Amino acid sequence: MCTLVILRRPETSWPLLVAANRDERAGRRALSPARHWPDRPEILGGIDLLGGGSWLGVNDHGLVAAVMNREGTLGPLEGKRSRGELVLEALDHAEAETAAEALADLHPEAYRPFNLVVADPRSAYWMRHDGDRPIQAIPIPPGLHLLSSTELDDPDHPRVAAYRARFESAAVPDPERGDWSEWSALLGSDEAAGQAAMWLENDADGFGTRSSALIAVPAFPGFDRHVLWLHTEDRPNSEAFRSVM
Repeated sequence: MCTLVILRRPETSWPLLVAANRDERAGRRALSPARHWPDRPEILGGIDLLGGGSWLGVNDHGLVAAVMNREGTLGPLEGKRSRGELVLEALDHAEAETAAEALADLHPEAYRPFNLVVADPRSAYWMRHDGDRPIQAIPIPPGLHLLSSTELDDPDHPRVAAYRARFESAAVPDPERGDWSEWSALLGSDEAAGQAAMWLENDADGFGTRSSALIAVPAFPGFDRHVLWLHTEDRPNSEAFRSVM
């Protein structure tokens, strides 16, 4: 179960901060974030070599998209499209609002259940698909939010319950200075027990945390500042991350 941390701060120089852990089976091969799609040169993201899509990506307009499986739906299923395609489809748009409108019109039966976030400096949406009902586009308000395999800020989700307060009390990252120290430490935390831990060591089935990301989107991407993306496939700490954008 992947985890996404979203901090929306409208009217600041960096109105969107994102942290993410990707949890997956070791056998599902992927490549680190890059411009992997020749037909979509404006998109940067990690690529899933099985489905050809991505779990997390950013485009040159400053739009971020991330997809997570909902509870009990790990892996592909015959007859269903890869959920990683949704990230690429979202990033074909310049803004979160238009991306959310387009994704809400997709046929839900084509995909296994998912949580998808689309966010830019001005707005953010949680795309919720829990079965064959229409896909919901739910605005994400300003503030700090956690999302994993159930509901946004779900107090009954073990990881959200264990770490939301920790992120709320952590120092807000300073992208200008490259200071993400408290968030990076939390991404690598196993203080909570078992599946509630933010960082998962491989279990008997080879399932665990594969990579981590820290993303900062400025108020006007591409003008006075650019999107910042730090990535690691090691256990997160302030020295583990490298810049990919």
